[in-house]
Amino acid sequence: MEFIKYEEKGMIGIITISREKALNALNSQVLDEIEKTFDSVDLNNIRCLILTGAGEKSFVAGADISQMSTCTKAEGEAFGKKGNDIFRKIETFPIPVIAAVNGFALGGGCEIAMSCDIRICSENAIFGQPEVGLGITPGFGGTQRLPRIVGVGMAKQIIYSAKNIKADEALRIGLVNAVYPQAELMAQAEKLATAIASAAPIAVRNCKKAINEGLQVDMDKAIVIEEKLFGDCFETEDQKEGMKAFLEKRKVEKFVNK
Repeated sequence: MEFIKYEEKGMIGIITISREKALNALNSQVLDEIEKTFDSVDLNNIRCLILTGAGEKSFVAGADISQMSTCTKAEGEAFGKKGNDIFRKIETFPIPVIAAVNGFALGGGCEIAMSCDIRICSENAIFGQPEVGLGITPGFGGTQRLPRIVGVGMAKQIIYSAKNIKADEALRIGLVNAVYPQAELMAQAEKLATAIASAAPIAVRNCKKAINEGLQVDMDKAIVIEEKLFGDCFETEDQKEGMKAFLEKRKVEKFVNK
């Protein structure tokens, strides 16, 4: 991989988009490498992922405008589909993904962060969907995920005005869960990832699936999805150990992902 770094710390995987000279902007190669990295994650051992950007200035500054500037209508649509397919893979990835936003998260950077389960950011983070100032719409899910996260009115304001928002405003509107000093961001991301990885992994995966799928249907169908995933947990070794430990008033010895 030229632009993606991947490392494992116990049950946590850390994916770093490393194209620092271009502020980690997304071109086709970066997108391909992100997809290959997610495809290579060992789901038997890794229970939570952290996605971040290299350096202290930028998480992902956006999609690569130099690549997009000469696109035809068909090429633009194809590039949008490429990004959407990969971001959807992140959104529906079996295990949770935490975005540790360490600077600019504009356009495609905001969109890839929104495809993650949880977003935390550094105090210098800047979010925005500046596409209308470039004569285009958000193309990697921005018009769909932003209103689902912050509400329709706020999303329209951000997208229509192309105005950037700072970390404190992102926290206020619910775009991020927490804001930390730059030096503490990754430690806090790893702390959160460790807490998630310490829980029963099949249960965590089923929670993610229940939330994601339930939000796409009405409540009557959603609770059926939950019931089935709830029931599935009762065939696992982890459920038996978790409940046995509770009844015996002791800590769980180990969740074995079975």
